Amino acid sequence: MNFILIILAVVGVIFIGVVAIQPNEFRVARTTRIAAPAAVVFGQVNDFHKWEAWSPWAKLDPAAKNSFEGPTVGTGAIFRWAGNNQIGEGSNTIIESRPNELIRIKLEFLKPFQATNTAEFAFKTEENQTVVTWSMFGKNNFVSKAFGLFMNCDKMVGG
Repeated sequence: MNFILIILAVVGVIFIGVVAIQPNEFRVARTTRIAAPAAVVFGQVNDFHKWEAWSPWAKLDPAAKNSFEGPTVGTGAIFRWAGNNQIGEGSNTIIESRPNELIRIKLEFLKPFQATNTAEFAFKTEENQTVVTWSMFGKNNFVSKAFGLFMNCDKMVGG
């Protein structure tokens, strides 16, 4: 019995050590080209009321309860959602909006876990198209580092 406890303690210490050396920060990014001017694409992202038409997360729970606060567009606009276990509950707040260039969002998850991250949409015109790069980044706490050992968070975000 003591031998089993010693083995479990050693395994636990090794696990804690492996988790502790995982990266303190994460970044996930996706890029796509859209056949529309940057002003049009920017307008779709800068107004949370328009997200339902294109957001892959909106399609995961069409019955989600959504609400909007603050200005309709741009800095200070807030979008709150509460949905099924695929989208959870949280809010987006636009914290920076530079027309046709960048939108920075404070992303707060409440459920299924609590986390605060930053999401960005960067817009660049190339050959009569708009290149949009979406990224999300933030800090990894101990729990998210441990979670990352068993789940590929980049893959979870999807294509």
